[in-house]
Amino acid sequence: MKILNEWKIRLFDSLPLPTLILKPNKIVVDVNTNFLEKFRSNKKEIVGKTCHDFFYHSVEPCPVKTCGLAQVLADRRRHSVLEHVTTGEGIEEWENRVFSPILDEAGEVRYIVETIHDVTQLKMPERELSKARDFTQKVIEGSSTAIIAADLRGKIIMMNPAAEELTGYSFMEAHERITAKELYFPGQAREIMKIMRDGTKGGKGKLQLSRYTIINARGEEIPVDLTVSIIYEGDQEIATVGLYNDLREELKREQAMQELVRRISRAEKMASLGQLAAGVAHEINNPLTGIIFYSDLILQTLEKDDPRRRSLSCIYEDAKRCGKIIKNLLAYSRLEIHGKEILHVNTLLEHGLDLIRDRNFFMGIQIRKELSDDIILIEGDRDQLGQVIVNIVMNAVDAIDHEGTMTLRTYLNEPGQTACIEVSDTGRGIPETDLALIFDPFFTTKAPGKGTGLGLSTTYGIVKENQGRIWVKETSKRGTTFVVEFPLYRPFVPKNIPS
Repeated sequence: MKILNEWKIRLFDSLPLPTLILKPNKIVVDVNTNFLEKFRSNKKEIVGKTCHDFFYHSVEPCPVKTCGLAQVLADRRRHSVLEHVTTGEGIEEWENRVFSPILDEAGEVRYIVETIHDVTQLKMPERELSKARDFTQKVIEGSSTAIIAADLRGKIIMMNPAAEELTGYSFMEAHERITAKELYFPGQAREIMKIMRDGTKGGKGKLQLSRYTIINARGEEIPVDLTVSIIYEGDQEIATVGLYNDLREELKREQAMQELVRRISRAEKMASLGQLAAGVAHEINNPLTGIIFYSDLILQTLEKDDPRRRSLSCIYEDAKRCGKIIKNLLAYSRLEIHGKEILHVNTLLEHGLDLIRDRNFFMGIQIRKELSDDIILIEGDRDQLGQVIVNIVMNAVDAIDHEGTMTLRTYLNEPGQTACIEVSDTGRGIPETDLALIFDPFFTTKAPGKGTGLGLSTTYGIVKENQGRIWVKETSKRGTTFVVEFPLYRPFVPKNIPS
């Protein structure tokens, strides 16, 4: 019997894993050599203590739910518990502690054998992978780029907060109510998949940065830069993921930059024309005056039935038209303000209308006046600003084509503290493609011989020289509204006049 006991002790000590034997009351009965080596201790410091005292330096037992020994006592079966521990050196380890019951003749638990398996090498990669997944999820959640994933049926399976903001759908709404195809125009999602599958843009399974328009929950069209990839499992397609960058702000900046470039170009053209006009006036105006004078003089001497009258009349009329062109060109070289005065906007509007001598221009046109009762004063050159009114009104007359309504309006723009003059017509409107060009010199949509393209560009220059601005407020097939805005006149009030 003694030999048998010695053999059992040697067998216990030779177990390759740290092992201890416990009583049901959690008192340590014995530990093997591997246990002592692992915990750098001796039997005197362990045997007789409770397991929670030795492992956790606690007088309180472990909670039943997390205690493998308590579970063994409850059902007399083997149980295991995964423990995350930190050694005295601060090293993190993972241990799988297996509790096995030793039963007596009555089937009751007499002892519990606890074996400690070091699973750190298995658990750490799993934990690192979990950390990587958590980090990836945080990157996706925090990304300013909208990210949407969908299965091959189009069912949305992932959206980050940026995608929710872009589309106007919460993830649950998108997952339950729509498919990814509904974010695009009809047929567009199929076109994208076709491109990715034949590898024409970015390689197989990928669509490199491309510009598309998506439709949000409110039905708004949003321009985006889109990158899409197919997700594979082996060679099988299982899902798609798209990255969407909202281009609305970028396009606004591009438009603002284009408008700035147009303004600079317009200013350069006007400056060049001013220099050109001064030279042209001296070189051409004198001989042109002679042509007009002598052709008119000869016309007066010819009989009405003289066959030469027709040809001479054409010379006279064309010379007069050239004279008008020269006059408009001269406006560019004379934009300096010669005489400023204080003007009431209503009086200025009436003055501009009075400059249109030929009232036949307004035949068939109903003129409505909605003039402000406020005293709205501005400072500027009366003749130049009168020409502004003439040019805008004549532009409206041409658009109406002698059948419609023209509304003249003045008002005080309270927020901006500016004076505004509006000229609205019920004409054919301005095509969107022409809106950016209407103030450019020589731009005209009129037939050859009907206009020089200098009216609105001259107007733009005069308004700018008078510290104002002009723009198209609205235009459609139902008509156009031009707005001219000037700063209010502010009388000079001396500060702190000494007594």
